[in-house]
Amino acid sequence: MQTTSLPGAHAAFLDRALPLLRADSRFVGVAAAGSFASGSMDEFSDLDLVIAVEPDSTAAVMGERHQIAAGLGPLVASFTGEHVGEPRVLICLYRAEDGNAPLHVDLKFVALPDIANRVDEPVVLWERGGRVSDTLRTRDACYPMPNLQWIEDRFWVWLHYATLKIGRGELFEAVDFLGFLRIQVLGPLMLMEAGVQPAGVRRVETAVAPSRVVQLQATVATYDRSSSISCLYDAAKLYRSLRDSLGTDRLKVNEAAEGTAMEYLAAIAARLRPSRLGSGTASS
Repeated sequence: MQTTSLPGAHAAFLDRALPLLRADSRFVGVAAAGSFASGSMDEFSDLDLVIAVEPDSTAAVMGERHQIAAGLGPLVASFTGEHVGEPRVLICLYRAEDGNAPLHVDLKFVALPDIANRVDEPVVLWERGGRVSDTLRTRDACYPMPNLQWIEDRFWVWLHYATLKIGRGELFEAVDFLGFLRIQVLGPLMLMEAGVQPAGVRRVETAVAPSRVVQLQATVATYDRSSSISCLYDAAKLYRSLRDSLGTDRLKVNEAAEGTAMEYLAAIAARLRPSRLGSGTASS
């Protein structure tokens, strides 16, 4: 394959790794997903590789993943991806070489039939006898889309929870929870509205309308009660706007939960105003 158009670190890794993987008869092929497949790769991108394994060799390969990764380059750290719900992925960091930056590589080892279960359409870099391509053709890629009803059933309870933390003065918890709302709700809905893959807040700065980016910025709080309360109001406002933009007649809005949560947010804001609103000091 041609790698000259890739960033230097990525091209160098593939030029070395693909022949090594091809030499192991247990591997059927290698495909690249993520930004490689979408054509958006730059020097800051991870390299996401899906390695198809002969089914009867899968158990042995899974037990040797760290050694396999170490054989592909100057590996300095690797661990499996349980924290992102994908234990088959080995997350690797390779040391900088030849003036290139250090490289993050995700190596996902899957039995050949399982490569068909995917969220995007990877680019096949190498395969034996077209077997990877044939397997990919057995089903379409399917990225999980946000479920508006699932979100509506939870959003106002989540907002109330964040308000409780502000009232108690647990501002680290409140600031962190606003980040949760951006990743789980606001970012995906903004990306969905823009017609792109709704992956948290990935590339949201360039993928959605500038006016939406400004609205999302307004939900980023500092370690301050006043800031946290203001950001919760802005999060609720943005959510309502996205809900109206994306919702259908089948969406059941929970007006009682919305009213309860917003009334409590207003009560906490009033209780803390004016002398305590800007204080970051916790109270019991």
